[in-house]
Amino acid sequence: MASGGGHVAALWTEVNRCGQNGDFARALKAVNKILHEAKDDITALHCKVVCLVQNSSFKEALNVMNNYSKLLGNDLVVFEKAYCEYRLNRVESALKTIEAASEQTDKLKELYGQVLYRLERYDECKAVYTDLIRNSQDEYEEERKTNLSAVVAAMSQWGESSPEDLGLSETTYELCYNAACSLIGQGQLTEALNKLKQAEELCRVSFADDTDMTEEDIESELAVIHSQMAYIMQLQGRTEEALQRYNQVIKLNTNVCLSVCLSLPQDQNVFDSKKKVKLTSTDGVEHKLARRQLQAIDFNKALLAMYTNQAEQCRKLASGLQTQNPGQPRPVLVQVAQLCREKQHGKAIEQLQQFAEQHPEMILHAFNCHVTKACDILRLIEDFKHKQGMVSALVSMYSHEEDIDSAIEVFSQAIQYYQSQQSGSPTHLALVREAANFKLKHGRKREAISDLEQLWKQNPKDIRMLAQLISAYSVVDADKAKSLSKHLPSPDSMALKVDVEELENSHGATYIRKKAAKPAGDAVPKEQGNVEIKKKRKKKKGKLPKNFDPKATPDPERWLPMRERTYYRGKKKGKKKEQVGKGTQGTTAGGSADLDASKTASSPPTSPRPGSASSSASGAVPPRQQKPATASGATRKKVPQKKKKSGKGGW
Repeated sequence: MASGGGHVAALWTEVNRCGQNGDFARALKAVNKILHEAKDDITALHCKVVCLVQNSSFKEALNVMNNYSKLLGNDLVVFEKAYCEYRLNRVESALKTIEAASEQTDKLKELYGQVLYRLERYDECKAVYTDLIRNSQDEYEEERKTNLSAVVAAMSQWGESSPEDLGLSETTYELCYNAACSLIGQGQLTEALNKLKQAEELCRVSFADDTDMTEEDIESELAVIHSQMAYIMQLQGRTEEALQRYNQVIKLNTNVCLSVCLSLPQDQNVFDSKKKVKLTSTDGVEHKLARRQLQAIDFNKALLAMYTNQAEQCRKLASGLQTQNPGQPRPVLVQVAQLCREKQHGKAIEQLQQFAEQHPEMILHAFNCHVTKACDILRLIEDFKHKQGMVSALVSMYSHEEDIDSAIEVFSQAIQYYQSQQSGSPTHLALVREAANFKLKHGRKREAISDLEQLWKQNPKDIRMLAQLISAYSVVDADKAKSLSKHLPSPDSMALKVDVEELENSHGATYIRKKAAKPAGDAVPKEQGNVEIKKKRKKKKGKLPKNFDPKATPDPERWLPMRERTYYRGKKKGKKKEQVGKGTQGTTAGGSADLDASKTASSPPTSPRPGSASSSASGAVPPRQQKPATASGATRKKVPQKKKKSGKGGW
């Protein structure tokens, strides 16, 4: 003990006990009390630095080491200083601190490997971990192998040369995951996907017995594996499945796949992508990603700014990318696309020409009207010459110019390239299939035969491809077509088990075949004993009107409404047979002349006697016995009737 005294000794005992229990916050309090008694105690200062590091107080620990650098020296706390700088993302300073150490211990080498990995110096990092695995035997050997496999995976994806197989055993899901990443970098997508499924199973098995791990914790641990699965699906052209899996990973609040998700075809909402890209700008993300990953994120941000009409932001991001990679054509293409959106085609061509002069190996030019010349210059780019996107663009441009021979030549060169580099790969077979369809579409069946034969050999069970091959041979070589037709399955095996009659007679069928009526002589008499004969129902006669005359000609307009008939004249409203109330009060309009006896020629000069023969014979009614017609003014008032009493027992 550097300081004597019973009180200080008790404090050191407290520091020792707390250190063994992992209670570094309480140990720090005891160390501070010791330093209050003895400010220059080197052991106490070292213990304080260790306690601060264990409590993740890296800035305070670094300040203590810098303030007491003369007492502590360089070798005593060199590891703690380099580790604090590494955790504070001061990677260059950490590298200098490690390289300045007089002795390279094992723990310092471990940290040295981590620093080299962050600096993307993969060759040196691989050498450090290989030396550690060979010359050390402790419980951390599995972690060193995991770090070494991560270095190999990074070299295969972002390194200039493919690394050698180190023969690391894939006993943990981390090792299996890193092996899958290495296969992705080598282009072996199917094998990598199977390896990722194996890593997922190992991860679930490893956490099955851990009661502290919830299902959400396990899914969060599997997020990196699932994101790599989605990336493989995207490379294989399974965009919908990839996007679905990406969204599942994003829901876990992880940022591992946001950049790749944004690079998918943007037929979706662009503003939704704008929300997602904000998550990639959170603090600490840039320190977890490689330089190329950060450049991919910035490139996607520039594209998103272009699509959302943020011209200044797009130019700023694109110029920054061009400064980081002067020979990379993508930033220039983004700037040119932005200029074209602003209708500044002259500036776009000028910028392309300037880039072509500075980097002749990456020549790229575009003309508004000279499509053929643009195609010739595009075919000079060796790095993009055989890419699927470039082949599609060239074929489309040549087809627009009706230059079918040049388009077929582009297909042929791309197929030869992939046949020599990645024979039988999905990209190779996809190009062969598109070339065959293109040739058949433009009537080049003779030239399509070789492509169709190659596809049929890859998949002999593809009946559609065999039918296309037979169709092509039927024009060139009929005998060959007949021999190939023997490989077609029989019509019975190809026919679907469908009841045609039921299908034709089903509801909604556009065509229904009528059954032919059987002749009367073909009818077979049924036995009365076995089959019951159904009686035919007699049709009932329809009811006829009461005044129906069968001899009379029916009205041809009887089915039409009355208003629509030709002889309909409408209703005579307000006209009655006898107009009442038109004359003076107490008189009638039409009967006054009939009541005037002087105007009647047959009336006698004197009134006949009652009961005489003349009156009875003539049948005329005497005037006094006649009732005058009531006029409107002489209407009698109706006597109001008494209302009947309601209630039970009433009348």
